[in-house]
Amino acid sequence: MTSASVVVERRVTASQGRVWEALTDLAGMERMLSGVVRVEVLTGGVFGVGTRWRETRRMFGKDATEEMGVTVSEPPERYVVEAQSHGSHYVSEWELRPDGPASTTIRMTFTAVPTGAVSGLLAKVLGGVGARAVRRAIAKDLDDVAGWLEGRRG
Repeated sequence: MTSASVVVERRVTASQGRVWEALTDLAGMERMLSGVVRVEVLTGGVFGVGTRWRETRRMFGKDATEEMGVTVSEPPERYVVEAQSHGSHYVSEWELRPDGPASTTIRMTFTAVPTGAVSGLLAKVLGGVGARAVRRAIAKDLDDVAGWLEGRRG
């Protein structure tokens, strides 16, 4: 079975450390990301490998909730979040590259790997129109992050 990936980058006028703090502040996600309706943190302690949460987003006019978990954490440069849903394994990799003392490029790679008999559905979701919708959703999240950190939101 093959995987499908979407990659989106966004430059933010904020230090790598500030971007890391914002992206890993699960309690603040509802305020920062306009597409997030609710976040329920399932683990305590500092954000890192093993951190789990349920995230509810408004997608295509409906609320969708997924349980996510951190599988890689390399502060303040990179983390990976994985989820299993609807016959697919989803991997979201966040990379933060400093572009000077007060600027950071965020690179988000979203990959979906079919785990069941849904490879045709997955191909539709991340092929053509679906890939554009996923890319737009990620770009909107990154725009929200930039707006939050640059003082244009919140």
